Amino acid sequence: MDEWMFDKAAAGFVFRAENLEGTDSLAGRLANLAVPGTVIALDGDLGAGKTAFSQRFAKHLQVTDTVNSPTFTLIKEYAGRLPFYHMDVYRLSLEEAEELGLDEYFFGTGVTLVEWASLIQELLPPEALYIYIETGMGGERTFYLKGCGQPYEAWIDHLRENGVGNNEQRA
Repeated sequence: MDEWMFDKAAAGFVFRAENLEGTDSLAGRLANLAVPGTVIALDGDLGAGKTAFSQRFAKHLQVTDTVNSPTFTLIKEYAGRLPFYHMDVYRLSLEEAEELGLDEYFFGTGVTLVEWASLIQELLPPEALYIYIETGMGGERTFYLKGCGQPYEAWIDHLRENGVGNNEQRA
């Protein structure tokens, strides 16, 4: 969901992270909610912090390997509390992505996090958590979250009711 496609006004929860600790808090809260079959669709401009969010999310899923951008390998698999499937589809066409059999990941036993998910939106399951990251002038990040289907709508309700954690700044 590029910015022009992501309706920020329709976001169910908006969170501003002043620094990486804020990003870590949000990633930790979401990782704690993750269950088998979780799909997170991540978008934002180049340098917005998609990989930084992914790394912190993986840390909270108890992944001990170094998580880096799978830009050239497309999909990296990691062991943690749940299997973690980290995808970067920036360099893929929709047709190439269709040939990869992504449904096996989306509907599998792990958690799938897709960077640049808007590029393969047609292939994503109808139920997913969409996150758009926007960079501010001082280096802060604003996260716009939209839950589509269960359990993601419940996740948004949970975040609205309970927040993210220490030093929370809701936008």
